[in-house]
Amino acid sequence: MSRWKIIGLLLLLAPGVGAQPLLEPKPSEQPVVLTLEEAIQIALVQNRALQRARLDVENAGAQVREAWGQVLPQVNLSADYTRNLKSPNPFAGSSAGSLFNSLGFVDWLAYNERARTDDDPETEPISFGEFVDRQQQGLQEAGIRLRTGDNPFAVDNRFTAGLTIEQTLFSKTAFAAIKGAEILKEINRRGATRQEQLLIDQVRRAFYGALLAQEQVRVMAQSVERTRETLQETIRRVAQGVAPQFQRLSAEVELANLETQLIQAQNQAAQALDQFKLLLGIPIEQPVRLRGTLTVTDPGRYHQVALDDAVALALERRPDLEQLRLQVKLREVDRELAKAARYPRLSAFASFSYIGNVPDYRTIVLSDPNDPFKFSQRTNDFFSSDYWNPSVNVGLRLTWTIFSGFQTSARVQQRQIAVKQAELQYLEQLEQVRLEVLQAMRDLEAARKRLVSQERNVERAELNYEHARIRLREGVASPLEEREASQQLDQSRLNYLQAVYDYLAAQSAFEAAVGLIASPGQEDRITLTLRNESR
Repeated sequence: MSRWKIIGLLLLLAPGVGAQPLLEPKPSEQPVVLTLEEAIQIALVQNRALQRARLDVENAGAQVREAWGQVLPQVNLSADYTRNLKSPNPFAGSSAGSLFNSLGFVDWLAYNERARTDDDPETEPISFGEFVDRQQQGLQEAGIRLRTGDNPFAVDNRFTAGLTIEQTLFSKTAFAAIKGAEILKEINRRGATRQEQLLIDQVRRAFYGALLAQEQVRVMAQSVERTRETLQETIRRVAQGVAPQFQRLSAEVELANLETQLIQAQNQAAQALDQFKLLLGIPIEQPVRLRGTLTVTDPGRYHQVALDDAVALALERRPDLEQLRLQVKLREVDRELAKAARYPRLSAFASFSYIGNVPDYRTIVLSDPNDPFKFSQRTNDFFSSDYWNPSVNVGLRLTWTIFSGFQTSARVQQRQIAVKQAELQYLEQLEQVRLEVLQAMRDLEAARKRLVSQERNVERAELNYEHARIRLREGVASPLEEREASQQLDQSRLNYLQAVYDYLAAQSAFEAAVGLIASPGQEDRITLTLRNESR
């Protein structure tokens, strides 16, 4: 089947497949004709269980990226703003307040010292009160009013912005976590591969089962048609007086029973087709027709394969076995992760911050350095360097848990037990695989023998029915004998169809058991691989 036809089928079954996930495919009024290969292709895209398995793989990939994030630089940006509505006096209750109150005396003493040492005769020392009065007068002349408050040390607005970079230099825990995440991703990938194999096996069985149900309907319909012909012949013979009336009644009862069985077979065929559509992720309302025949082209395909070769091939190709091998490794990594708690973690960091203490009232008073009684004022900008200050810090950080109350040793012991459990589970699965392969080979051989036997039996039943019809026309046999031969033929055909289905199902189960199921288009390569392995 061409790739474009597959894409067309997917678009028909799920409009909008290119824009969004296939969550709610909508049915089409046109019936979809599917071969087995096409059904497998659709199931590999739309089956819900397989989609969940693939999402597990994507999730594991995200966990790997998350684990690597532990050893990559961590960059954090923070910023905050604080509005100080009322701030406490930091010098309340201490003698520091009197110290600041006495600073005015320092200016007065300095002025008097300069006056005594100055050569100007008009400059003379003055009292402290006069000094304060002249300062107040200078402020008034300059038009300056000093702002007073309860707390002269409070700042109305505080801004803080910081950037911190931290790089891990040594962390055994982080590297163990990375390794474990990568193993988990591979485990999920193997699980998705095995899910694909099992899904193909399920689609094959469902496809063959739906074909079997349809063939059973066809056989039952043929049986009903032959019984109607027999009934007409019996009615004619009864009318001629060469057959008793009970033969007509018996034929009518048999026809009614067969029509009931035909209705039941049709209902079972519809249910089998619905289950098939559900497996493929196709809406139940979508009309579907199957294109294919319930036949076996090569009944001896795996007849010469030795049990040891099949088991060896299964041990090599089964993804679920590789899953369990990786599970053992994952438990070992988990044990190493527990041991890593005994080691220190070393990291380097750098911190860049900018802090701003900005008052609402940003006007400052400036005094003349030559004349302490002359003043001027200046209003600072909001972003003045008087209020904003940068800060840069770099360093190393070492964290080491010296004693954890024996918790680390207990965790290591638990992880060691988990490793042994995983190893036992792997060995148990090895035996289970051997048993599955053995049972699959037995079922395949038994199905092959039944197929050969039923094929010969159908030939005999067809010949017997043909003889019965000829004898009935010649008048040397009764309609009862003809109906009996017809029933034998119908039952033989039904048995043959069941044998064909059993063989095809057993063949698919054998390929699933040895891990040889693959996507459509790879069957020839797989067959060659198996034959090479069996030599």
